[in-house]
Amino acid sequence: MKTLNTREVVRVPSGVTVTAKGRRIVVTGPRGTLERNFQHAQLDIFVEQPNEEHTVPTVVVQRFHGNRKDNSLVRTIASHIHNLIVGVTKGYRYKMRFVYAHFPVNCKIADNKKSIEIRNFLGEKRVRRVEMGEGVTVEATGQKDEIQIQGNDLETVSKCSAAIHLATLVRDKDIRKFLDGIYVSEKGFIEEDVELVY
Repeated sequence: MKTLNTREVVRVPSGVTVTAKGRRIVVTGPRGTLERNFQHAQLDIFVEQPNEEHTVPTVVVQRFHGNRKDNSLVRTIASHIHNLIVGVTKGYRYKMRFVYAHFPVNCKIADNKKSIEIRNFLGEKRVRRVEMGEGVTVEATGQKDEIQIQGNDLETVSKCSAAIHLATLVRDKDIRKFLDGIYVSEKGFIEEDVELVY
């Protein structure tokens, strides 16, 4: 069964500008600019200026005559756009903790906070090196065995933390016993006290 019109509206806070052209979204805010391409999705994305219905600018994502699968994409892309808006205003921060039973895991931040080298994982000599994505930095928090990954783009920050976690997977051993690794312990924002004002 097809739905006549599925529509999601994302409000744009003050201090943030969003432009949409040909399903390419550019979001500019106090922390910088993020760009995203949604050309693979068959739907309409446009920016509505304030009117009688909305007192603030809004980004409208809609689909006409879509089936259930098509309509689910509307909310997904609206969520992506909201994450871009939050990213250029507050920024994203993931904290990760080192877990080890015997061999202490050592890490070294290199390339001006753009890469991390992990040593002595399970006593291995191999150096694991993980590069950060564009606009993402990794640094020590000052607390023992903890690092933080931060940036404006949620997807890139989460990909980098996943890459660090995957670099320290235990292989050929019982993972119920060998719980060593680097795990995400906390997800938050860089500027916690900033509120989105509409």
